Amino acid sequence: IETSKKISRNEVIKSVDRIKLENKNIVGSISLEGGIIDDVVFKNYKKSLESDENVTFLNPKNSKEGYYIETGWAVSGYEKLKLPLDNTIWKVKGNKLLKPNNPIILEWDNNEGLVFTKKIELDEKFLFKITQGIKNNSNESFQFFPYAQITRNYKPEVTPIYILHEGFIGVFGEELKEMDYKDIDKEKFTINSAKGWLGITDKYWLTAIVPEKGKNFKSEFLSKDEKYRANFIIKEPVILNPNNSIKNLTNVFVAAKEVSIIDGYAEKLRIEKFDLAIDWGWFYFITKPLFFVIEYFFKLTGNFGIAIIILTALVRLAFFPLANYSFRSMAKMKILQPEMLRLKELHKDDKTKLQQEMMALYKREKVNPISGCLPVLIQIPFFFAVYKILFVTIEMRHEPFFGWIQDLSARDPTSV
Repeated sequence: IETSKKISRNEVIKSVDRIKLENKNIVGSISLEGGIIDDVVFKNYKKSLESDENVTFLNPKNSKEGYYIETGWAVSGYEKLKLPLDNTIWKVKGNKLLKPNNPIILEWDNNEGLVFTKKIELDEKFLFKITQGIKNNSNESFQFFPYAQITRNYKPEVTPIYILHEGFIGVFGEELKEMDYKDIDKEKFTINSAKGWLGITDKYWLTAIVPEKGKNFKSEFLSKDEKYRANFIIKEPVILNPNNSIKNLTNVFVAAKEVSIIDGYAEKLRIEKFDLAIDWGWFYFITKPLFFVIEYFFKLTGNFGIAIIILTALVRLAFFPLANYSFRSMAKMKILQPEMLRLKELHKDDKTKLQQEMMALYKREKVNPISGCLPVLIQIPFFFAVYKILFVTIEMRHEPFFGWIQDLSARDPTSV
């Protein structure tokens, strides 16, 4: 195992036959060994501002940073039945290039009467539709359980900050579940659900698998043999009778987490809370709407920095009446300072009497001592939401402002 992990990515890719894939957003290939999606590069995102190299996301299973997605069938009670595994060599039927509106079909015959197929479709963005099929040419009946699995051979470097989640993610029913790598190192997570999705998320990138609608499934997040896995298996068996066929559909996402695209898939495919793949945080109801406001001003000005300045000015303007009230209250408090000092000196040995006199003073002068803090407290969620937007949305990644600020999502380069 250790030797295989040292093999370079290009060497592994060249070592097996592959189907090339490409659309407007991604380029890569599918391994015919296992029929695995294990080679994806994002065409529109660079590794850094200084680099011309595109972001490489998925990697073959035997490379140093293996990260891949596989689908298949499980059985119970047929231990000797030959099934396609991650080392099975599939054959290509017909077309040998995966592009939008140009699907590929993989086939494998177990020579025991069962013919397995995978129809893989790719849209213009980040969605793979994998339709698994089995044709039964034997005289026996079987029960199959379709599954899908994401495997990551390593623990990636995560951003050490509490406002961002990186690791395992899923929505099961109506519940969002987020778990760190260290959580899974300690204990496996298992859950049953009738709807939802699951995957592994990075700051800007996502792998996700979505079970076929209407099927109850069991999901797992686990760590084993220094590998991290997110998987599901359909709980009810699919019956395959003699001279019949069965099919199962799995939607697979290998995505840059662009807000419009993630929201589009959530709506079009009716995936429960798929928009939460982007970490909007506790203030979701503020953060996400503010993003659309900033995006609107960006389209007007062409600069996210200016868009944020306009938004900040609008927030300040909206809170001006409250702030003005606060300033008046603080001015009154300043006038009362001498009297407050006199009372503190007069009742320095009687705390209860001091509090009573102070409250009487506030009431007599119609002053609220906490009113000066109120505007600040109310505005904090808004400015935290703006910071969250800057930090988590890929739209801000590598976006310049002016002068020395060439990446709004990074720290100020002049700071220590």
